[in-house]
Amino acid sequence: MAKTPKIALIGNPNAGKSSLFNSLTGLNQKTGNFPGVTMEKLTGIWELEPKRPVEILDLPGIYSIYPKSIDEELVINILGDPTHPDFPDMAIVVADASNLKRNLLLFSQVRDLGIPTVLALNMIDVAENEGYVINSIKLARELNVEVAEVNAKKGIGLNGLKLAVVKTLANRYASNDALPLPVAEDLIQEVQAKFGDGETYRSLLWLMEHDRMKMFSTQQRETFDSIQNKHHFSSKKYQSEETVKRYEQITEVVDRCVINLNRQWDAAPVRTWTDRLDKFFLHPVGGYVFFLAILFVMFQAIFTWATYPMDAIDGGVAMLNDWLKGVLPDSALTALLTDGLIAGIGGVLIFIPQIAFLFLFISLLEETGYMSRVMFIMDKLMRRFGLNGKSVVPLISGVACAVPAIMSTRSIGSWKDRLITILVTPLMSCSARLPIYTVLIALVVPENKALFGLFNLQGVALFGLYLLGFFMALVSAWVMKVILKAKEKSYFIMELPTYKGPRFKHVALTIWNSVNAFVFEAGKIIVAISIVLWVLASYGPGDKIAQSEARVRQENPTLQGVKLQNKISAEKLENSYAGHFGHFVEPVIRPLGYDWKIGIALITSFAAREVFVGTMSTIYSMGGEVDDENATIKNRMRAEINPLTGKPMYDAALGFSLLIFYAFAMQCMSTLATTYRETKSWKYPLIQFGYMTALAYLSAFAVYQLLS
Repeated sequence: MAKTPKIALIGNPNAGKSSLFNSLTGLNQKTGNFPGVTMEKLTGIWELEPKRPVEILDLPGIYSIYPKSIDEELVINILGDPTHPDFPDMAIVVADASNLKRNLLLFSQVRDLGIPTVLALNMIDVAENEGYVINSIKLARELNVEVAEVNAKKGIGLNGLKLAVVKTLANRYASNDALPLPVAEDLIQEVQAKFGDGETYRSLLWLMEHDRMKMFSTQQRETFDSIQNKHHFSSKKYQSEETVKRYEQITEVVDRCVINLNRQWDAAPVRTWTDRLDKFFLHPVGGYVFFLAILFVMFQAIFTWATYPMDAIDGGVAMLNDWLKGVLPDSALTALLTDGLIAGIGGVLIFIPQIAFLFLFISLLEETGYMSRVMFIMDKLMRRFGLNGKSVVPLISGVACAVPAIMSTRSIGSWKDRLITILVTPLMSCSARLPIYTVLIALVVPENKALFGLFNLQGVALFGLYLLGFFMALVSAWVMKVILKAKEKSYFIMELPTYKGPRFKHVALTIWNSVNAFVFEAGKIIVAISIVLWVLASYGPGDKIAQSEARVRQENPTLQGVKLQNKISAEKLENSYAGHFGHFVEPVIRPLGYDWKIGIALITSFAAREVFVGTMSTIYSMGGEVDDENATIKNRMRAEINPLTGKPMYDAALGFSLLIFYAFAMQCMSTLATTYRETKSWKYPLIQFGYMTALAYLSAFAVYQLLS
């Protein structure tokens, strides 16, 4: 069977590379890690021709093949190593047509590595709006490659790109024979003699970047050093001079192939909609106000719009459980199916609407180009708390998930700044906290409308929790800055993309991938733990479970029907293995207002925060005390009575105490594992777990005591 060709998508940040990837692959995508690297990669299948698929690899955005951060190192380790599993058969370099000169630097480097290359000119419409007309046919002749004009957002020009790729794969031409800046011929010959004959520019890349390339051993790196010393070769000097030389050549090409209508007609620069909008969105005061307003509306919508499908799912799962209990024989297998498996699945499905709405808004902000403005305006605020300007990206990404957010800190050059960012990023309220927030807010915050009936108080509470996590991350970062004595200055440089209308196919794809990841990644954990919990809650040491029913009947001779069964279920749960675990931790959590049932949920949710809801669903489906058989998890928890006070268990004091605990607690094994992989030490995950747990406990204690 013929090998499927592999094509790498390469480009500057914000050049539209990811949009083109989505347009080419659609739903034929999968996520994984690069071989030997704990960094997420996206691959997909593109039907180049009938029955001729090619594999598309979306590489991280870079400005040059001379890396300044870990994610850029990843790219040169692939492009510079023909033996790498992800080494491409060809490359598509995606260039922003409105900023062609800068984008062609990376293109020229990739082409000179000897990789067959197609240049995809993206955002031609933006370039034309700014007064630039590009002669792509002439540009193709000048660069000696195939050039295709595309609009990745709208999926325009993909057929032309296909033809360019087919021709390039067939001809396999790419390399520019001459180096952009000559070096001593015997220098290259010595490198090729000792490390293998290949493309001249690739050999030069090995010489300059051997310390960053994993393909070389320590002994080989020492050999490279000796070659540099022998020939008095300075990598930094050559890279600097080479970049200047490349830009001189690129400028000549661009001048011949691009017409600037503004300059030709001596016209004033075109004032675009991006310029007009940025005056407001990047305003030192108005920018922050608008961002907070967007967040406020977003969380209002998440609570308001998602309520109806969530209630329908919650009620549907309860009805399915009741129906199964009615038609299946009363047995341990039926109990496992209904109270274990179905309850666990219900704990996953109910939050799909809110996860979908959250990523709908995040995707819209990214698609329109506004998210980059958020990072820009937040940079100044971040620096006051000791964070690097590039810390904005991980912190905002942490609203979705802390794992990829922590991995994205690789773009931060300073080790101390990167370490602080890693340690505080999990304080951002991620999507895993959303299910917990939803259930608890619904229990303790009324659905009343505020401010002339425009805003839902539950949405306001959700907005407040997200803000609380953000400000606590800033405060924690400031404390760590003082402790670590981080004084190194850093710079945050990014290109702001133009504003664009969202392509709803891409938005839908983002929502689908996010929901899919939640259901099949977090969902597997939730369902598995729900089943294990059912076993622990159904069996106990000795004959305590068997004695529970007799004891309840003896102590409550007047109870009958549903109330008697509820009492028996609660007693059995308390004497089960799970109940013993809960009672074991109860003395520690009692000052927070928590009982042994909540203790069980705290233990199980150490695997992943969202397991809390699945655990409570299982516990209250087995031991809840309600008369309505078709009761949802919210109703069961709302009906729970505190045995010490005789009042509802989930009052404001307990509810807000739990909310604060989960807002700050480090209860995510995946995040701790990622911190270990990124820092190469168990010390930092332990510090992260320790300070976040202490912060969560003390804050929850203060809230409970204050509101009690």
